Amino acid sequence: QVRLVESGGGLVHPGGSLRLSCEASGLNLSYYNVDWFRQAPGKEREFVADITWNGGSSDYADFVMGRFTISRDNTKSAVYLQMNNLKPKDTAVYYCNKRTGGFLPWGQGTQVTVSS
Repeated sequence: QVRLVESGGGLVHPGGSLRLSCEASGLNLSYYNVDWFRQAPGKEREFVADITWNGGSSDYADFVMGRFTISRDNTKSAVYLQMNNLKPKDTAVYYCNKRTGGFLPWGQGTQVTVSS
């Protein structure tokens, strides 16, 4: 019954920006550390970013360092991923999940396509 819902993806040109959102139906995410992941066609899901429950600290994969920023608004139980200077290699389906206490079933993700 708890469902993760990602949104905000789309088609952008190289160098463009997108802001992804993560919410959970039936669960308040504000209690948990939350991560972003991505999965490109034919590849395994990989870690992108993490944020602590109160937004006090964040971590990033090396391949997005300096380009992506994870944030959250616990009054809305929402987690965001601001993606700048997007590159074709960023093309993937992006997923979120809570890390504290173990993962929930994966949501459908949101498609990000970076192409000229």
